[in-house]
Parts: sequence; C-alpha cells; structure tokens
Amino acid sequence: GIATQSVVEKMIMKTQDQTRHDLGREAFVEKVWEWKGEYGDKITNQLRRLGSSVDWSRERFTMDDMLSKAVIEAFNRFHEKGLLYRANRLGNWSCALKSAISDIEVDYIDLEGRTFLEVKTHKKGNPKDPKGRYEFGILTSFAYPVDNGNDDGSSLGEGEQLVVATTRLETMLGDTAVAVHPEDPRYTHLHGKFVVHPFSGRKIPIITDAELVDMTFGTGAVKITPAHDPNDYECGKRHNLEFITVLNEDGSINHHGGEEFEGMMRYDARIAMEEALEKKGLLKGKEPNKMRLGICSRSGDILEPMITPQWYVNCDRMAKRSTDAVRNGELKIVPAEHEKTWFQWLDNIRDWCVSRQLWWGHQIPAWFATTKEEVGKVSKNDMEHNDRWIVARSEEEAKEKALKLLGCPEDQLVLERDEDVLDTWFSSGLFPFSVMGWPDDTADLKAFYPTSLLETGLDILFFWVARMVMMGLELTDTLPFHTVFLHAMVRDKEGRKMSKSIGNVIDPLEVINGCTLETLQSRLDSGNLPQKEIARAKKNNQEEFPDGIPECGSDALRFGLLAYCSQGRDINLDVKVVVGYRKFCNKLWNATRFALKYIEDFQPTPTLLDDLMASGKMAIRDRFMISRLMKGVEAVNEHFDAYKFGDAQQASYHMWLDDLCDVYLELIKPIMQDTSEEEHKQDARWAAQATLWVSIEVGLRLLHPMMPYVTEELWQRLPGRGTLGETETPTIMLAKYPECNDDYKNEEIEAAMGTTMDIIKACRSLRASYHINNNTLTHFYIKMTSGEEVAKAQMDDIATLGKASKVDVNPPAESIPETVGAMVVNDAITVLIDLKGMVDYKQEIQRLTKSLKKTSNPLQTLERKMAAEGYEEKVPQDLKEQNAEKLVAYKKEVAELEETIANFERLLSLEEKEQQ
Repeated sequence: GIATQSVVEKMIMKTQDQTRHDLGREAFVEKVWEWKGEYGDKITNQLRRLGSSVDWSRERFTMDDMLSKAVIEAFNRFHEKGLLYRANRLGNWSCALKSAISDIEVDYIDLEGRTFLEVKTHKKGNPKDPKGRYEFGILTSFAYPVDNGNDDGSSLGEGEQLVVATTRLETMLGDTAVAVHPEDPRYTHLHGKFVVHPFSGRKIPIITDAELVDMTFGTGAVKITPAHDPNDYECGKRHNLEFITVLNEDGSINHHGGEEFEGMMRYDARIAMEEALEKKGLLKGKEPNKMRLGICSRSGDILEPMITPQWYVNCDRMAKRSTDAVRNGELKIVPAEHEKTWFQWLDNIRDWCVSRQLWWGHQIPAWFATTKEEVGKVSKNDMEHNDRWIVARSEEEAKEKALKLLGCPEDQLVLERDEDVLDTWFSSGLFPFSVMGWPDDTADLKAFYPTSLLETGLDILFFWVARMVMMGLELTDTLPFHTVFLHAMVRDKEGRKMSKSIGNVIDPLEVINGCTLETLQSRLDSGNLPQKEIARAKKNNQEEFPDGIPECGSDALRFGLLAYCSQGRDINLDVKVVVGYRKFCNKLWNATRFALKYIEDFQPTPTLLDDLMASGKMAIRDRFMISRLMKGVEAVNEHFDAYKFGDAQQASYHMWLDDLCDVYLELIKPIMQDTSEEEHKQDARWAAQATLWVSIEVGLRLLHPMMPYVTEELWQRLPGRGTLGETETPTIMLAKYPECNDDYKNEEIEAAMGTTMDIIKACRSLRASYHINNNTLTHFYIKMTSGEEVAKAQMDDIATLGKASKVDVNPPAESIPETVGAMVVNDAITVLIDLKGMVDYKQEIQRLTKSLKKTSNPLQTLERKMAAEGYEEKVPQDLKEQNAEKLVAYKKEVAELEETIANFERLLSLEEKEQQ
C-alpha cells in the first residue's frame, strides 16, 4: 500500500530523477512489482534463516490472483449489504501522497508554542527562515469588517470589526461563517448580520452556536471553515453552510485564492496572507499557542483535513459483534490488558475510509457510467450523480448494470473505472480466509478455517486484527481465530522505535551472520534516505556498533529475543544481550559434546526413562536430575500454554545451565571415569549414563522451538539414533514435545540434594576465603543436628564438588583438630575445614591487616564527619541516610576482617606450639 508506493517513489526519484507521474501508472506499477520481487524475497529469506517452520508451498501475497478475487467479492458483498458507500466527507489528506489516509494512520506531535518545522512538500522553503522552515504553534488574530449593507465593499477598513483567531491562517479563504454564542451580550446586535471577506469580498454570515463557541475564550467569536476543520465541519452541517475547499491535492491554493494567492503552497500562502492583512490594517496580533499537529505516519507530511469523495464502509454492526466476542469470551486477547484498547477503538468506531489515491494496490471494482453525450457534462465527483457509480465483480457485469440503469444503447455507454485503490488493510483483513480460497468453498477452507491462534504485534491491534475479526464475522459469520497473542515491539536499546529515518533498523541477518561497520554504513548509502538523515544514521551506527555486529547465529537471536518477552512490554534490544546468549549456545554445544564422550558406549532403549526409573540402580543425584528435568518440562509447558515465552526461555535456560551443566555433569565425572568391573560401580555408571542420555535428549526437545538449529544438530548426534524402533522420528522437529511425568518428580530427593548443595557451597566458600589452591584437596568435617543420613549418602558428591580429600559427617569431637576454619550453613549444619599445612598464616595476617587499614581509614573519616558540629542540622536528609548506610557497611567489613585476623592469629599460635 502506501508504504510500498512511498519507498518506490523515493527510489525512482533518487536513481532516475523521475516522479511516478513521469513514468506513468503502468510503468510505475511494473517498478513496484520489481521491488516487491527483490524485497519480498528478502523478508521470506529472513524468516527462513530465523528458522520459521511453515508450509512455504502455501506462501501468499495479497495481490495474488486468488486473493484479488476475494477482495473484489468482499467489496461487492459489502456494497450489496448496504455497508459500503461513496460520500463526500471531511477526512485526513496527505499532500505528499496526494491521498486520503485513515484516522489510525495519523501520528501526532505536540507543540508547546512557537516552533519552526521543515515541510517536505514545500521544496523552495520559507525564504524568511535561514533553514527554510515554517512557523507553527502561533495563534494569529485578524478582523473581519462587519457588513454595512453596501454592495461595494466600502465597509472594509472602517466601522465595526469582528476579531477571530486561528492557527491556520490560510484556511480563512474557505471561511463561510463567523460563530458567536447566542447568549453573549457583546454580539447580540450582530445576530443574523454578515462580515465581509477581505480578499474575495464574499459576505459571510454571523451565526450563533452554543455547542462550538466558548464565550469566555478569546474574543468569543470563531471563524468557521467547514471544509478544513472537523469541528467546523459539524457546525457547517448543523447550519447548512457552504463547504469551500481551498487546497489542491498537492497542498497548493486553488482558484478560491484568487489572483493574489492561487498556486501558492499552503504555508507560503499563510505568510502572504499575514502580510496582506497587515497592509489592510486587519492583522490584530500573534501569540504562541500550544497545539497538536497531525502527521502522516507514512510520509511525515503535515496532514490537512479536507473534503474529498471517498469510499466508506459502515463498521457499526461488525464492530459490535467484535466487541461482543471478546466480552463473552469467544475471542481471547493476550495479554488481557489490551482488551481496553480493543473496546476503546471499536466502541467508538467511525466509518472506514477504504479508498486511497494511489497507483499500487487493489484497484476499486467500481465504474462511473455515462453516455457519450454526457461526457464532459456529468462529473464523477459530483455527488448529484453518485448513483452512476456501478460496483461490480467485472467490467462485463458493470456494463450490464450500467445499461439497465441508463437505458442507453451499448454503443453509447461510457464506463470509467475508479482509478483509486483500496486501503491495504482491506485485503489484509480478508487474509485468514482469502488464503484458503474464499469465496470458493474449497477443501482448504473446510479443513483449516477458522484458524485457532493469531500472533502479531500489539501496534496493529486495530490496523489489522480488528479488521480481520470484523470482516471474518461479516463475510463468513465465523470468528477467524479464537485467540490473539500480541507480542512486544522490538525497539533499539534506548527504547526508540526502529525507523529507517533514524537509521537504527537492525536487519536480523546482520545479527545472524555478523556485519562490519563498513557494511552497515554502505547499506545506508544505498537506501532512499536524504543525505542529512544518512549522516545522522551513520553517526548512530558509529556510536552503537563501533566494531560492527558480531556473528551470533539464529539460535542466539531467537533465544535473546525470547529473554526480553515480558508480556505486552516493548523490547529494547541490545545486541550485546544476544551476544551473551551466543555464549549459552556455545556452552550448550560444548557441554553436550563433552557429555557425549561419557555415553558413546551407551545403548538407549525406546522406553529408557521408564526402564531407568524402574531399575533400582539410581543414586540420589540421578533421581534429582530426573526430578528437575520433569519440573523444567512442566514449567516450560505451563509458560507456553500461558504465552509467557520469556518465562519459558528462562525455565529451559536454568534447567540446562544450573541443574544439568553446573551440578549433574560435575557430579558424575568420577562415576563415568571409573570403568572398573565391580557390579555396583557398573550399575552406578549405567544409571548415570541413562540419566544423562535422557536429560540431554529431553532437554534438546524442550529447547527446540526456541533454538531449532543447534538442538537438531546435537539431537542427531546422540548415540542409539536410528535404533529406537517405529516411534523414533528422523528429525527432532517431528519428535513429540516433552511432557511431565508427575510420578518422576521427587520433592524429598530435591530437598536432600538442596541440603547437599548447601554443604558444597559452604565447602567452596571456605576454600575461597582461605585462598586455597584449586588443585589442592582439603579435609572437611560436617556437623549436623538433623539430616545426617542425607550427607552420608552423598559424601562422594560432596567430595567431588567441594574438592575434598575426605569428608567426615558428625565425627567424634576429639577427632576434629584445632586447626580448623568454620562456616555456619544454618542452625542445623556447620562445615569445618582442616587448614593445617594449607595456609601461610603470617602471610594471610599481613594481607588482611593491610585490608583492615584501608577500610578503617574511611570509617574513621566518616565517623568524624558525622560527629561534627552542625551535621544533623546542615546535611540534607538523603545524604545523611547514605552516610548511615556506608557506616554500617564499613563497620561490618571491619568486624569481619578483625574476626578473620584473630582466627589466623589463633591458628598461627597453634602451629608455633606444635613446632616447639
């Protein structure tokens, strides 16, 4: 639609220095098809590289013949139902596009007061501004002379005047009334009289309107321009005023500007009128004024409210059915917070303007019928002849209808097809069923319609989703889907919308493949941006990607985007986060390849998990891993069902990283490396191999929808592939998604492992606090008031991860040497480490004494500052609170250092006694 045509127009202007009018409609449309062929393939290639698993043989484009047939049918059915009509109405007009646009294609900027803006349609620019910009955010007051009853206009410049104000002075050419409040005593004597237009001499009635006029605002008099202002439009209808359009389609002043202003661009005319009014003594002043400007979201042009003949669809009935569907639960919107937007828009819907004055799109299937004698006499834009518009499915059908309407011979009939095209969202709204072959009763339509879930961006909830629902209900009497999931918008890391004009758009292929800064900059040069915007965008790239974008791969990009997916919130994408998940991909690859070495001699069975759980050979660590695996599967499935994709990503990430890689793989290393023939050791090794195989296989299936490429590659490398019977699939894509078996979850085992991990963490902390070399094993003593059997059952695991030479649980007190350091885990567990021969006490005392001095100095300084006279009265409260927090932290650090030094001094004393 508009976006595509705009891009191609910019392209041919940049490469050929031609407009679409220079090329002509047919040649221009060919250019658009060429562009679509190139860039449409680029989009589908991005989707393929991202791993989208869809039926590519069913790829559809809304301009395809099958979908075009659906568009023509829908237009005709709406017309036959009386829902579609042609009317002359006030709407949003883009002078840059020379087309009407819908309300939802309008952006707004708020001006706080006098503001200068560039206007792209005014190529010469404002000669009075160094940068050629035009003035906005100004309220200009001028006077209309009150008519004295003379026909010669002699009242101009003398006698009574009526002062009005406007932010759009050029629209005064289309003023057809001045309104005052009926109860305003200042103007009672003017009721029913006229003012005289200073440029055309037209007599303009003074009307009373209590709905529009606020007598306490300004002068209490309001100029009325029904053809160029929404409020004035309604006022004009109430008072049956004349509607005068003063602009041409390009934004220049038309014949209503007279010799003085005709042909000027609208804002040049604004300046000229201001000067002309000043010469006539009618300009009364200017002042800054807050205002909101409507901007075309496609072209960036400042929009004009303008009356033009357009095609409209009455959406009242369709909108009500759509809101009812959500209110009664037939249609679910996720996240539910967006239901408010749904109701707000559809409950207040206005008739949909579906025609666009463009060349690219579905040409409207309507023909204007005249006879040869009427050519040049009957205008297609004259509403008196609106019945001459024939809506039909083909020109032949239109001819039949026209002959019947006009009753003329066939050789006298003249049919002219409407040159306008349909709003792109008209054809897009039909997509759920037009792609299935509707209106024909096809096998696909019977099999696949209605669909179930629509996943799309929250920014097009009303652009697209609402229209699909409305059109689906109206044309098929069926909801096109039962659930709408709205994903977040991907923005740059600063939270700015990705925009070609800013130059912050990131091509997913540039993240997948990696990209140099030079390539990023050259892409900007080959685009359609103006030179000034290219320079700004290059500066942005230089700051954001000084070394380019590193290669991340599809899996890391997908996984990284999922990590951001808190429902309904925008994604401020930082490529560095994606790079972080590339590291996770590497860890997944390396950990699995490492684990495969442990199971290369292992032969799985089709029912391995059940066989393992029934074997009686599993250690606590094995049952723990299976329990955590089941819980991970359960969590991911629950999050997927609730569309909490970010939570699903985190659950799978932590299951792999925390449970499988950091704990289980480390625990089983001694088991796997022990290949002795003892039966209990062989059983332990088989159980560990089976647990590892199941955990990797299920874990890869769990991750596959999020990381399709690496999981497929690793899944194919698992031993036993191709030997697992009829239910085995040739690819992970076809394998059944994991399901949780509640019987294999074990809270008791997880609690036991939790106790073991607390002990292991204490062992590691003790080693770290005493700076013991990683290769040196240490003797630990564990005192427990409860849970002793758990620790004894897992002494090997504690020794493995705690790096222990020996672990004693609740040994006799006399067997614990005095040369121990201790750490209290909780009220039931204390871990002690034998430090004899492990630490140079003197060296540690010297190191810690230096640290104590470094901490004591700022502590003493802070204490003096806080004790100084006037501190409480003079120092701000927030600073006093910060100082109090620092004081607590310093004192805690000092106390811990003093305690550690005292302990080392005790140990040094013991060592010296032994040496005597």
